[in-house]
Amino acid sequence: MPILKTRMIFISHAWRYSAHYQTVVQWLNDANNFSWKNCSVPSDDALPDKTAKGLSAGMTRQISPAQAVLILGGMYAAHSDWIDYEIAEAQRMGKTIIGIKPWGQERVPQNVSAASICDMVGWNSASVVAAVRQYT
Repeated sequence: MPILKTRMIFISHAWRYSAHYQTVVQWLNDANNFSWKNCSVPSDDALPDKTAKGLSAGMTRQISPAQAVLILGGMYAAHSDWIDYEIAEAQRMGKTIIGIKPWGQERVPQNVSAASICDMVGWNSASVVAAVRQYT
């Protein structure tokens, strides 16, 4: 079997919706012939500096090594200053942004769909993994 390319991925998410984040992590972990490193900031491993300056610097450090930034396109993303910051930083650094449309959601935030390199991918493991493979 050939050596797998390890993809560096930052998953942008709102901590109040961490179940969505955990689902995407599980999909990536379970994907066949897929290797990845999680550059995200999960709620159970928060950044130490809780000031706005410290959080923004920490997120920039986490996004920096990522090849792709996955953004969960729940409608909360339209009202999250931190998700806006993550999108702006990813764009500033030239990172590939892939928007994910949560299950059953009819609308997606404009900021997420506009930033995504492709049409918003469906809420299933095959779609997410295929997009990461195609664009990284």
